[in-house]
Amino acid sequence: MHAGLPPVKKRSPFESDKIVNGRTVKKNRTPLFATPILLLGLPLLGILSAGFPVQRYLEFPPKTLYIHPAGFSWPLFVFYSLVFSAMVLPILVVAGRALFRSRTPAVFRNGFPWWGWAGLALNGVSWFVAWTRFDFLAFIQPHTFFPLWFSYILVINALRFRRDGTCMLTRRPLYFCLLFPASAVFWWFFEFLNRFVQNWYYLGDAYGPSEYVGLASLSFSTVLPAVLGTRDWLLGARWIREGFVFESVALPHLKKGAFVLFLFSAFGLFGIGIWPNLLFPMLWVSPLLIFLSLQVLTGDESILSFLFQGDFRPIVSAALAALICGVFWEMWNFYSLAKWVYRVPFVHRFEIFEMPILGYAGYLPFGLECAVAGELLDRALTKPFRYLFPPRLG
Repeated sequence: MHAGLPPVKKRSPFESDKIVNGRTVKKNRTPLFATPILLLGLPLLGILSAGFPVQRYLEFPPKTLYIHPAGFSWPLFVFYSLVFSAMVLPILVVAGRALFRSRTPAVFRNGFPWWGWAGLALNGVSWFVAWTRFDFLAFIQPHTFFPLWFSYILVINALRFRRDGTCMLTRRPLYFCLLFPASAVFWWFFEFLNRFVQNWYYLGDAYGPSEYVGLASLSFSTVLPAVLGTRDWLLGARWIREGFVFESVALPHLKKGAFVLFLFSAFGLFGIGIWPNLLFPMLWVSPLLIFLSLQVLTGDESILSFLFQGDFRPIVSAALAALICGVFWEMWNFYSLAKWVYRVPFVHRFEIFEMPILGYAGYLPFGLECAVAGELLDRALTKPFRYLFPPRLG
């Protein structure tokens, strides 16, 4: 080291640099590194502390059903119904008002692209194969999930392109392609968490470990492109653009609230394997709350930044996108040969397809988790939040 020069301080792997008003400011990346560790470690730590055998939670491929879901409970069904209604009804009311105020007919900037028509054709063929049982199609009938959802992804992008002249596929092709492998990793986290509650399991999947990983990853790769493509389509809708912007919200003691949420969600994951019947909703809530609370505690920007500014569009569009995809997921799953089946404690009644009606509530926070995953991929490629809320919405 040369005399007179200050020592060079190594940058922590949990920090990155951003430019603010011409100055380089360190940006904490703790949530990005800590969240996967917590998602994997907290449930395992919980079952270890309870003395449960770890081997059954790590069985692969997962076959054994060792958790017995609690029976139906009217009091809890009513409670969860009220919670679901509190989340959905305000969105429906605001959306209805926006639709009523905006009666201008939609103007389509482009024709329906050829790849959209190809997606429609692929969807029709895949749907036919998935729901029929002809012997000559038996070799492909267990593998219709990917073509069904790849075709959906093409069609939802084509709808956005037809209306606005742009879509995720044409605007950001690299981001679009990378969503597929990112999606596979993303959904494997939820498969891991499901081992501690066993709210769903698969039929028609008699494969060895290597084949199971490959086929499952291919199917899981469509989750983020489908949800975020649907969200991109919704963000361009006039009723979303005009109906969900309000006055900014000033929230004091934000970090104190984030710390409480972090403890609550961390405990939920810690106990999810110990009390699976009571804490099963935390499978969908905890990952989101852990990441967002860590972002607030470390001073990082988050999807909540728009919410505090009175802009509900990114959040509403993400939640609704997952709910829309959820209806298609459950519908196409219903008559498919390889499928999943639910075992939801306390509220397993009044099914729409295989899913009990209150199970659809889980798609709302899941949509926000998809948005966060898309944001993280976006940060790796370009400026933060460029995709989360594009500057041009048509």
